[in-house]
Amino acid sequence: MSFKKIAVLFVFISFLSSCKTEEYVTEIPQIIPIPSSLVVNQGFFLIDKTINITYDETFAISGDFLRKFLKQDTNIESTSSSTIQFIFDDTIENDEGYQLEIQPFKIIISAKTDRGAFYAVQTLRQLLPPEFETGSFSEEKQRIQCMTITDAPQFKYRGMHLDVSRHMFSADFIKKYIDALAMLKMNTFHWHLTEDQGWRIEIKKYPKLQEIAAYRNETLIGHYSDQPHQFDGEQYGGFYTQEEVKDIVAYAQSRHITIIPEIEMPGHAQAAIAAYPNLGCTGEQVNVATKWGVFEHIYCSKDETFDFLEDVLDEVTSLFPSEYIHIGGDEAPKTNWKTCEQCQNRIKTEGLKDEHELQNYFITRIEKYLNSKGKQIIGWDEILEGGLAPNATVMSWRGTNGAVAAAKQKHNVIMTPTSHCYFDYYQSTNPDEPLAFGGFLPLEKVYSFNPIPEELSTEESKYILGAQGNIWTEYIPTEDQVEYMAFPRILAMSEVVWSKNENKDYSNFVKRVEHFNKRLDVLDINYANHLYEIEGELISEENKNYYKLSTTLEDKTIYYTLDGSPVNLFSHVYTEPIPITESTKIKAAVFNTEKRLGNVFSETINYHKAVGKKITINKTPHKSYTGSGPEGLINGISGSDSRYGDKEWLGFWGEDIEIVIDLGEEIEINSIETRFYNGKGQWIYAPKNIIAYYDDGSSSKINFSTSDDIIIKASLVTHTGLREGLKTRYIKLKVENYGTIPDGKQGAGQKAWTFIDEIIIN
Repeated sequence: MSFKKIAVLFVFISFLSSCKTEEYVTEIPQIIPIPSSLVVNQGFFLIDKTINITYDETFAISGDFLRKFLKQDTNIESTSSSTIQFIFDDTIENDEGYQLEIQPFKIIISAKTDRGAFYAVQTLRQLLPPEFETGSFSEEKQRIQCMTITDAPQFKYRGMHLDVSRHMFSADFIKKYIDALAMLKMNTFHWHLTEDQGWRIEIKKYPKLQEIAAYRNETLIGHYSDQPHQFDGEQYGGFYTQEEVKDIVAYAQSRHITIIPEIEMPGHAQAAIAAYPNLGCTGEQVNVATKWGVFEHIYCSKDETFDFLEDVLDEVTSLFPSEYIHIGGDEAPKTNWKTCEQCQNRIKTEGLKDEHELQNYFITRIEKYLNSKGKQIIGWDEILEGGLAPNATVMSWRGTNGAVAAAKQKHNVIMTPTSHCYFDYYQSTNPDEPLAFGGFLPLEKVYSFNPIPEELSTEESKYILGAQGNIWTEYIPTEDQVEYMAFPRILAMSEVVWSKNENKDYSNFVKRVEHFNKRLDVLDINYANHLYEIEGELISEENKNYYKLSTTLEDKTIYYTLDGSPVNLFSHVYTEPIPITESTKIKAAVFNTEKRLGNVFSETINYHKAVGKKITINKTPHKSYTGSGPEGLINGISGSDSRYGDKEWLGFWGEDIEIVIDLGEEIEINSIETRFYNGKGQWIYAPKNIIAYYDDGSSSKINFSTSDDIIIKASLVTHTGLREGLKTRYIKLKVENYGTIPDGKQGAGQKAWTFIDEIIIN
């Protein structure tokens, strides 16, 4: 039932309920993730520290959690007439489902498992004031609205990931992270423990993993695409002892969180090879990686390597009771395998076709070993290459193709595509956002994610176990920044994997986020607050152009100026789209009656002859980088200079494109200018050629305005050039993709991306 429907029911329910009759104020519950069904009744329940809580061993974890949350002594003897009662109910179909019934003198939690009851407790927790989180609530009894909630998750797998290899975080912070997952009814923590840049788990049989692999000599400063690369010159590293791991695993279990460890193989292994060079193909001594990216030093397929990995996995499986072990399988360059005598012999003796099938052999052999230990494997979608290991679960990150392929082969799938699940991407276009990997993933896009790919039938969809958000930490060195990148996007992900699609509504969700932020404040969680930010959009109607302002929270007031002057409570109040007939600098902000909320929005519109005209592109932008659509290329607004992926950049992967602009009538044009991102550290290259064609059949090559040397260093490349006195209605731009990324560059052998910005016609 949606909250809109609930609001309508209030009028009727107040006359029908048999709860207490004394005066009260009905409050709309602000629960995240939104439950399956919620009916608000008249009256309220009074709660304090002395409430009776009754449960048996079936509900030991959830009952104990509630006692501790209410700061109760486990031996308390209460004379309170009010009770919270846990009841076993095997009629509840979903093992993680529950019913929470709040009556005037009793709260009944019904579930068939402790997990279901635990999620009921998390819902009850959100019905209490945020001050309860720290025990600083008043000694006075608190009111909880009478209601009945019936709830169950949509997906079996509901997870969050954290990379501790690029940057490491304290054991206490890992527990805090787990607490946040539990509060949001997530059930899985994917702990990424090994990488090229650091090995973070103690393996007693191989002490050099702690002595060498856990530490790098220095760390890259700034972004990988910044040239030349610079480093801080300071050793960085550390690892979790097995005792710390055991403690964290037990802590997670006390919150019904399963920890899935990831031990990367065969790629992302340079740290381990730095400690034990014999594990690689060359045997040469290498260092733990000091910058980000993909490295050619991967595990060799010789028996000695498998002996090492089996020993490592023996210790890992003894620490983690999870059914699954994540073995990576992604981004494993085959360069060294192609020239390695032992790997080539392996290909021959096993009757393999090529190095891709050798990767399948590698993964399958590890899977067979883990299966013998009672474990199943999960791998990134590259494990599909060369054939899929028999029992493997695929974690689909490069879009949805891997998920579709795996599900059609009847393999379980966990969805985590970069387009919706990579929380190391920027979440706002504000210029003061902290440095991030790249990309643009705002809250609304996370919330819009449907983990079931459209290509799957109903039967095939059953293999989609769920989804998770990923936090890779190349550019996230502190715990505060982990929280900033996770929140509030983790709130959206919790609703994606828990709540029914028919109950989801983004406008309602952001109102609940605004309320939930008060709880995060009390919990000392450093969340990003973009709820009061303004979005701007150029719209065209009947050959006239307007600029539309909007904000996430629809009930807020926007003030604006058009001359670049500061915006305040004396500025214009926005009520309708603003006519645009010339170049304009808009400033706007959200205010309440007293002060500004959030950041000031600023947009410069460069009004030119193509603004608001018709535009077509012969190829569809990649679904991860659609920007504002083709129209965004002629809306008078340039994208950010500091990174790609905001709403003004369109991305195309390995494709030549043709862009046609219809100016509506034949007019004289004097110049054409556009920009291409050139972040070579991110697989993005300026195109080889750009040629413009006109109505009279003539054409001109649009030249780079900077030298090749400068292009290598620059983030953006500007092109301009046109013969004088040209009249045309149509302009066709042919943009030739850079092609294949050369050897020695990140992404070598892959297709290059083309990112294009505003096309300015004057």
